[in-house]
Amino acid sequence: MQGDGKNRLTVDIYGQQYRLSGKASVNHIRMVAGFVDDKMNEIGKGNHRLDTAKIAVLAAVNIADEYFRLRSEYEALLKMLQEDANES
Repeated sequence: MQGDGKNRLTVDIYGQQYRLSGKASVNHIRMVAGFVDDKMNEIGKGNHRLDTAKIAVLAAVNIADEYFRLRSEYEALLKMLQEDANES
């Protein structure tokens, strides 16, 4: 690690090596890279004719869908908690 406070590591995503850096912990960066790798492998297994770029886009779309669904659920839970707090 250099003096800029960023963690750097090399990860394997869908058979390619990527050098990632960020302020997140090394474990977190590995977890995120592993999630992307798993998603791409899941999509690639069922679509052997797709190239890597298309698999990456489909993985991104799937991850974005999951993110928006979870964000919506989170906002609904926050609203419920606020309503409960206001009733008290």
